[in-house]
Amino acid sequence: MKHGHTGWRHLVHSTGYSLQGLRAAFRHESAFRQELALCVPLLPLAWWIGEGPVEWILLVGSALLVLIVELLNSAIENVVDRIGTEHHELSGRAKDISSAAVMLTLVLAGLTWGLLAGQKLLG
Repeated sequence: MKHGHTGWRHLVHSTGYSLQGLRAAFRHESAFRQELALCVPLLPLAWWIGEGPVEWILLVGSALLVLIVELLNSAIENVVDRIGTEHHELSGRAKDISSAAVMLTLVLAGLTWGLLAGQKLLG
């Protein structure tokens, strides 16, 4: 629903909606909680592994990207379920594709962390 807020009021309201979304994801999405639990200890570790700002942002960015894509995946799944719970080929395909996006993001994060941590430990 549009409230007609602009400027700072819009920013404040948008921030509130975003925080509601994060709370809802934490409360209702176990995959989000699991990925968040993995992300929390990794972020401080990025300061040690990353040698310079580019490596640091690659580490932090890949971890945050997993959470971002998981949020989008959960949103797609919720919308599909809202439309109907009966099996439909397109509904299943939408859920599978969004799940594949999460998987590829996890692969990217794993490669990023594995290569940079390996370089730090072996170099």
